[in-house]
Amino acid sequence: MSAVPDAAVAALYRYPVKGLSAEPLPSAILSPGKTIPGDRSYAIENGPTGFDPAAPRYFPKSRFLMLMRDERLAALRSRYDDASRTLTIGVNGEEAVRADLGTAEGRAAVERFFGANFAEELKGPPKLLVGNGHSFSDVARKVVSIINLSSVAAIETMVGQPVHPLRFRANLYVRGWPAWSELDLLERTLAIGDVRLKVVKRIVRCTATNVDPETAVRDLDIPRTLMRTLGHCDCGIYAEVVTGGTVRIDDKVETLRESLL
Repeated sequence: MSAVPDAAVAALYRYPVKGLSAEPLPSAILSPGKTIPGDRSYAIENGPTGFDPAAPRYFPKSRFLMLMRDERLAALRSRYDDASRTLTIGVNGEEAVRADLGTAEGRAAVERFFGANFAEELKGPPKLLVGNGHSFSDVARKVVSIINLSSVAAIETMVGQPVHPLRFRANLYVRGWPAWSELDLLERTLAIGDVRLKVVKRIVRCTATNVDPETAVRDLDIPRTLMRTLGHCDCGIYAEVVTGGTVRIDDKVETLRESLL
């Protein structure tokens, strides 16, 4: 196996509501077999799915409001407070919704907001979904998504303009790896302090990456650019937490020479 230089955690994010704002984190406590705490805990159902919160299961992202299709979501500014379970959604700098998602009234307020403001995107009455620690991830397994900032810089060269890293909506952003070296890490083990993560999958990028997270404008064609330039649409990796612990900004990321898992 080729050696991979040590790197560092440049940024940490979670996305409490699928398709809504990224929330920066100074640190995150990772647990084996789990996602970043609070990541994609909620989703806005777009047409009936039959989702059962008592027995949650994976549904494809097309069943929810999502950036791949519904770029206007990027214009919203949302924040979620764990202690109070309060979701705040802002539009054009003004607070539009403040709701306790632990109550039926609060969830209904969020549903009314999306029903009134996203009628063109909806295939049925919107419903705010949450279920027993379930994560509404794009993949069925519970993973942490990782983006190599050098690969983002390489994409900037391809398209000839700045590319905001949050287009890729990752949990961990890593600095110090050579561009695209993360794609060769399948089955390898990443060590971040006491934490151990097993790389399980390359991330195939969808057209959500074409949406600027600040302007909500669909202004690039990143998947097609990747395919034309590299022969694939992959950027980033998914990893499963095997040994838990706390990850912090600037922590060293080591790639172990052998898979210990």
